[in-house]
Amino acid sequence: MSSSPLSKKRRVSESETKTGSNCSSSSSVRTELPCTTSSTPANGMAKNGSETEIDEGLYSRQLYVLGHEAMKRMQNSNVLISGMRGLGVEIAKNVILAGVKTVTVHDSAAAEWRDLSSQFYLREEDLGKNRAETTQPRLAELNSYVSVSAYTGALAEEYLQQFQVVVLTNPSLEEQLKIAEVCHSKGIKLVIADTRGLFGQLFCDFGEEMIVLDPNGEQPLSAMISMITKDGAGVITCLDEARHGFESGDYVTFTEIQGMTELNNCEPVEIKVLGPYTFSICDTSSFSDYVRGGIVSQVKMPKKISFKSLSASLAEPELVLTDFAKFERPGQLHLGFQALHQYQKQHGRVPKPWSQSDAEEFVSLCKSLNESLTGSAKQEQLDEGLLKKLAYLAMGDLAPVNAFIGGLAAQEVMKACTGKFMPIMQWLYFDALECLSEEEGVMLSEEECAPRNCRYDGQIAVFGSKLQEKLSKQRYFLVGAGAIGCELLKNFALIGLASGEGGEVIVTDMDTIEKSNLNRQFLFRPWDVTKMKSDTAAAAVKQMNPEIRITSHQNRVGPDTERVYDDDFFEGLDGVTNALDNVDARMYMDRRCVYYRKPLLESGTLGTKGNVQVVIPFLTESYSSSQDPPEKSIPICTLKNFPNAIEHTLQWARDEFEGLFKQPAENAMQYLTDPKFLERTLKLPGAQPLEVLEAVYKSLVTDCPRSWEDCVAWARNHWQCQYNNNIRQLLHNFPPEQLTSSGAPFWSGPKRCPHHLEFSTSNDLHVDYIMASANLLAKTYGVPGSRDRAALVKILDAVHVPQFTPRSGVTIHVSDQELQNANSSTDDGRLEELKSLLPKSDCLSKFKLTAIDFEKDDDTNFHMDFIVAASNLRAENYDIPPADRHKSKLIAGKIIPAIATTTAAVVGLVCLELFKIVQGHQKVESFKNGFMNLALPFFAFSEPIAAPTHKYYEKDWTLWDRFEVKGLQDDGKEMTLKQFLDYFKNEHKLEITMLSQGVSMLYSFFMPPAKLKERLSQPMTEIVTKVSKKKLGKHVKALVFELCCNDDTDEDVEVPYVRYTIR
Repeated sequence: MSSSPLSKKRRVSESETKTGSNCSSSSSVRTELPCTTSSTPANGMAKNGSETEIDEGLYSRQLYVLGHEAMKRMQNSNVLISGMRGLGVEIAKNVILAGVKTVTVHDSAAAEWRDLSSQFYLREEDLGKNRAETTQPRLAELNSYVSVSAYTGALAEEYLQQFQVVVLTNPSLEEQLKIAEVCHSKGIKLVIADTRGLFGQLFCDFGEEMIVLDPNGEQPLSAMISMITKDGAGVITCLDEARHGFESGDYVTFTEIQGMTELNNCEPVEIKVLGPYTFSICDTSSFSDYVRGGIVSQVKMPKKISFKSLSASLAEPELVLTDFAKFERPGQLHLGFQALHQYQKQHGRVPKPWSQSDAEEFVSLCKSLNESLTGSAKQEQLDEGLLKKLAYLAMGDLAPVNAFIGGLAAQEVMKACTGKFMPIMQWLYFDALECLSEEEGVMLSEEECAPRNCRYDGQIAVFGSKLQEKLSKQRYFLVGAGAIGCELLKNFALIGLASGEGGEVIVTDMDTIEKSNLNRQFLFRPWDVTKMKSDTAAAAVKQMNPEIRITSHQNRVGPDTERVYDDDFFEGLDGVTNALDNVDARMYMDRRCVYYRKPLLESGTLGTKGNVQVVIPFLTESYSSSQDPPEKSIPICTLKNFPNAIEHTLQWARDEFEGLFKQPAENAMQYLTDPKFLERTLKLPGAQPLEVLEAVYKSLVTDCPRSWEDCVAWARNHWQCQYNNNIRQLLHNFPPEQLTSSGAPFWSGPKRCPHHLEFSTSNDLHVDYIMASANLLAKTYGVPGSRDRAALVKILDAVHVPQFTPRSGVTIHVSDQELQNANSSTDDGRLEELKSLLPKSDCLSKFKLTAIDFEKDDDTNFHMDFIVAASNLRAENYDIPPADRHKSKLIAGKIIPAIATTTAAVVGLVCLELFKIVQGHQKVESFKNGFMNLALPFFAFSEPIAAPTHKYYEKDWTLWDRFEVKGLQDDGKEMTLKQFLDYFKNEHKLEITMLSQGVSMLYSFFMPPAKLKERLSQPMTEIVTKVSKKKLGKHVKALVFELCCNDDTDEDVEVPYVRYTIR
């Protein structure tokens, strides 16, 4: 999933946030993490609960989801989380990572065996100890900015008043109602969460008056205006470059309108959409005539929402649907969860796992409860089958369900603290009953699901002991140990995947841990920074479940590592789980899974959005079967001469970075070290040879600095060229009053008329640019740099900047088409001159240039300093509002916004699909692809798309099918090309017209006869080696051939690929 720009920031008064002293009592525990003696520890993070500015290094990915203002409000919030079983610890983990002020974890009970099914911070040696006190120090390690304490006393009214948000996960309904009443009357926001086996429940009450400041978190839209009418409801037409994207009821404001200036910077006005490029606003009949230009921008308007109390909401529930295929279930489960509380009150326990008699008694209880209800909570008819299953599974405690509901609940806590995003109104119910047996009416026995005093009791209660044994023997390959990878490993450890004889989880990730990872990759700690992700994650989950058999690798997956991840490796796997951050690696793993016919679990997140896709051999399409449309690129001429948005100036700055500090150094070093570089360069198309050699000549001769002063002089002159000279030349070619051939102003619509800048050492931005670019050039050439601004200003005062006069006859291209046409011609005279001017490589044998790779997350390397300064100076040229460092880093660094809550919820869904795969589910309707947006909130589940079917003759086939051909014959000799062609003709009635392997064409019907004759008698592997010019490695057991074929009527037919076995 690709990144999306962050939302506009908004200032909110702090009066909304309550603060209260932390009550300490005899039953309250608080520990601080050890700190170094300086005010900030060596890891760069402040101690728990300290008042600090937002640590952008830690929270950067989350800040792109929430924004600074919401983050500040969160840092003033005190949260109580009651119940430290699996669900409670999941919510606490996510809320602490998010960065609230304090978290108090509450529980009065001791740890027992079934807690270990999903409580990842309890260990076997903790059995019998208080859950909150044992968990607290482990939670405190997650984020040293958050003060975490444990409390084991009663939740009295006075105690509750110090919190802004209270979360309840396992009290009785009576207790919930009592606490809910206190919270509702005192303005404390309340979240209630519960899970029972494969069922989940969530409730929110954020008071009678809650202000939602940003309902969806999307970037406010803007569009350029081409026309405004004077009317009772003025009609605005936008430029037809792109659809405006607004909806009726949105509010907008205006800037840069010429003529009808009354609209500029007006109060936000409501719009009515008339079409993709038009909408109407207020009465404009009395305004001045519209002349030209203008930008319309969407404004996020605060929205007031009201919540009912728990008691009122139980009687008249408002339900959020999680699965449109289960439309009737939320109402049934609303009743069922209340009945469970009643059952527990009567028996002191919930129904026993898979107990027929308990389930029947429970259904009777549901009936009598339903009869006593009035209002919308009363069900016309009870779904007895569903309610029985709720009874069977009520004692179950599943890590994936806790991960899903816990992710959602933690997001609701953040909404309560910040007013950012739309809360759940007010009940949400979830079930994953497809995880049970596919066969109708299959009943597990009470004996099979009874507690065994082992760490998997909560899971055995749902699935029985046989599945537990199957899970323990699984061999799974996890690709990636980042945010999704950490969550997957936690779930793998808790469910007992690969925890027994023959089982193994292999995790690979070639990255090291960075500070910005700590905000959501929860297996890592500040002291792990710079260590390998895969090793650290593997060690961390071993702590959670010492039985897990896990091996960590540091390999990138791809053709280069096929010697490691070879046929034997893949054939020994039960499945693959992707936790990747790029489409190319995902598609590569998808191809491998299709080839080896292994199930693949695929997922991704983007801010509050997440998706899950399950790929099952012979059943579903694969990940690569459908693709997102390509991202829209910015036209080159827009970047070079006509930017109109900060995205354009930031992309221009990134191109500048590559074109100044990376490509020239790479090309110059290739020229000096590779004898064939010149020959290769001269074969490049159009004007490329000239561009490359000019850059090499500059790098080695004209721009080559000998000292820091030279670097500063180069930077100063480059500034002059980009922000003064080039702009003056552009305005010489196209003056501000220039008209097009049709008589319209040239500088209008998307073309903003620029102005040149005059350099000044008293302008911080100008000096920032020189400081960054001079240091980057110095690094390229190995010259010592400097951070002394005063000394820099002195050097700048002495730099000679040549006078510039715009020239006539300079061509500036107005469109990409013009540019393309111009690029096809080349200046051969200058090319020859350059070849003679370039110094001989042997004269510079000791000369070394370092190409600089852009790294956005190191604030000391001048990379982002350069990008921010270069982009904002260009924005000033064109009167585009500048972007701060935070927003610049998002866009220029192509950062994917991320937050722990979405990751936890998505991975919960992935692991529910894993249960189905391990059980061997074979119906496509049993599996669920999922999409969610926690901001809205919105959920959509669908069965995976079946693999598309193709046909030749009467044979149906899908992407999972292939021809299996044994290369070695009975006599021990390998098949020749002729034998291969004959085999298809005789066995399959197919005439091969073309045959290829990878990018190598092995055979075609139009081949020259002499070449064909030679090839027909050669063994297949010999032809492959010859054509591809690559030896076949010893690890290669089989080759993949692609065919073009005709059937016996000479018609072209589509056929599967060939797996040609050679060993």
